[in-house]
Amino acid sequence: MNKQQKNIASILLLILAVIIGLWGIDFSSNYLMVSELVKNPQYYIGNEINTMGNIKNGTLNIEPGAITFLLVDVEDNASEIEVEYTGDLPASFSEGQGISLKGTMVSAYKIEANKIVMGCPSKYTQ
Repeated sequence: MNKQQKNIASILLLILAVIIGLWGIDFSSNYLMVSELVKNPQYYIGNEINTMGNIKNGTLNIEPGAITFLLVDVEDNASEIEVEYTGDLPASFSEGQGISLKGTMVSAYKIEANKIVMGCPSKYTQ
């Protein structure tokens, strides 16, 4: 192989590595702030949404079959929405923690979550 063929092969391998690395990333997940959901619920009711916030202290209720809590906006502590979740809890799940979640907004005041991840997406942290 001559030098030009080696360079082309290296570039192709690099492009292939980037494509494989990005394969599992979901670029369609746009996180909405709780304040956005509460301010304009008519746009989101009945739709699957991604949001993030902090679990409000004193609101976590864990019962067989359902976990409920209030999710507070990380930037506007006055904005909050009720979350009901029926899946397995992450190991470090507790009040005051930052989480991101995916679910369906079923009313102007409630989200039925089907996925919870501890910690907020890095683009929202300071």
